[in-house]
Amino acid sequence: MQQPKQPGATFTATRSQPASGTGGAAHTYLNVGSFRFWFDGERWEWSDEVARMHGYEPGTVAPTTKLMLSHKHPDDRERVRDLLHHALHSGESFSSRHRFVDTSGGVHEAIVVADRIVDAESGAVRGTSGFYIDLTGTFDQARHESRQEVLDEALPDLFENRAAIEQAKGVMMAVYRVSPDQAFRVLQWRSQETNIKLRTLAKQLIREVGNLPATSAAVQSQFDHLLLTIHEQIPPEDGPGHHS
Repeated sequence: MQQPKQPGATFTATRSQPASGTGGAAHTYLNVGSFRFWFDGERWEWSDEVARMHGYEPGTVAPTTKLMLSHKHPDDRERVRDLLHHALHSGESFSSRHRFVDTSGGVHEAIVVADRIVDAESGAVRGTSGFYIDLTGTFDQARHESRQEVLDEALPDLFENRAAIEQAKGVMMAVYRVSPDQAFRVLQWRSQETNIKLRTLAKQLIREVGNLPATSAAVQSQFDHLLLTIHEQIPPEDGPGHHS
C-alpha cells in the first residue's frame, strides 16, 4: 500500500531548515514544530520542537491524547477536547488556537495549522498532521527589530505588494484571531517553509479564500449587526471631522 499523503500540505518530521535563498531569520523568532495524529488508536507523533514547547527533552515522553489535553490551559481544555472529538468523527483536520501550559508552568499561546492525512490508495482519511506555531513573546522588541531587518533585506519590493500582503494578514487575523504582527510571522514562516516569495503566497491565498465555504448564517448575521451598529461604539472625538 502506498504511504498516506496530505493534499496541499507540506509536512516535515522536525522543523525544516531555512529554504535556500530565503534567509534564516524567521525561525529565530517564530517557534514552530510539527505533529502527526493518527485516528486509528489515537496515536500522536511530536517533533523535537513540540516536545520542547511543552517542557520535555526530545524522546523522553510518548505523546498521548491524555497528555496533550493535560497541558491545555484549563479555560481552553474542553474546547480543544471537543475539536479533537470532531476531528476523530468527521475526518477533518485538527486545527485550533489555544493556550497550553509547559512543565514549568509557563503559559504559551499557540495556533495549530493542520491538514488531513489521506491514504493515497484508498482515499481514506487516516489522521491529521501539521504544525504547532508558538506565538508566545511575539511582541518582544528585539524580535520586532529582527522582523524589520528581514523586511528591509529580503523583501525590498514589499511596498509594491502591500495590498495583497495586508489582505492576507487580515484573513489570518480573522480566522485565527491573532494580531497583525503574529499574522505576518505566520505568513512569513509559510513563505520560508515553501520557498515561495511572500507576495506570491499572499496573492494566491487571497485568490483561494474565495473558494472556501461561505460563513454560517449565524456568523454573517452577527457581522451584519456589527457593521450596522459599529458607529455607535466610536467615541465622539474619533468620529467624522476629527483630526488627530
